[in-house]
Amino acid sequence: MLGACAPISELQANKQESEQAIRIVLVGDSTMATKSGYGDALCERFTPAVQCINLARGGRSSGSFRAEGLWKQVEDLLKDQSGRKTFVLIQFGHNDQPGKPGRSTDLATEFPVNMARYVDEVRAWNGVPVLVTPLTRRSFRAGVLENNLLPWAQAIEKIGQERHATVLPLNAKSYAAVQTMGEAEADTLAVAPPPVVNKQVDEAGSSRPDIAKLEPQGAPKSAFDRTHVGRKGAVFFADMVLRELMQAYPETKALVGPALTTEVAKEGSK
Repeated sequence: MLGACAPISELQANKQESEQAIRIVLVGDSTMATKSGYGDALCERFTPAVQCINLARGGRSSGSFRAEGLWKQVEDLLKDQSGRKTFVLIQFGHNDQPGKPGRSTDLATEFPVNMARYVDEVRAWNGVPVLVTPLTRRSFRAGVLENNLLPWAQAIEKIGQERHATVLPLNAKSYAAVQTMGEAEADTLAVAPPPVVNKQVDEAGSSRPDIAKLEPQGAPKSAFDRTHVGRKGAVFFADMVLRELMQAYPETKALVGPALTTEVAKEGSK
């Protein structure tokens, strides 16, 4: 009987060692950050033995995240990893767009350089860089979802090709999913319900809330908008990222509960 039990114990020990040897670090903006993004929901998907650290911060771009010293946290973690394999998921783009003083970066000359440098440094510190294209916004025009983050997604994909780094296509996946569900259902993914007053109808026939009146710039993400996500949206997009991560790195499937792994895979096949 002891001999029959030994392989099971060995498998359990190997699984535990695998979990303890893995760490996941999230780097990005508010669409990944605590309370306004999917990052914490993604961390919840992993077993307790996996150390998942959400370093994403609202309002940051590929340039300001480093300029403010936030990237130093990643360097410190990787240089003191104690033998752990560390995946660093990096997602920027929203605040790199024009019109954001102190944050905007040039799409042709700055953004690609910033993202490539992140990849190079993670590797130099023995981590595994995983680029993530920016989460889609959920603004529709005449029934068609806009994708003004596509150029940044394409820039990230190009960096991935040039640096032979994994790219999780969150922009394409989230765009397709939100377009399919439509505006009304997509609005249920927001931090708060859509307002019933102060609505504007643009010339193309799209009904849009006057966000400027609802949520002043710099205010906490507690009012309705079509960029940030509440709990429902966080779980929805976290599972989307998890599916892509498990596909790119099959070994991460062992870091997620069996029931959840099956559930996420099933949703992805629909």
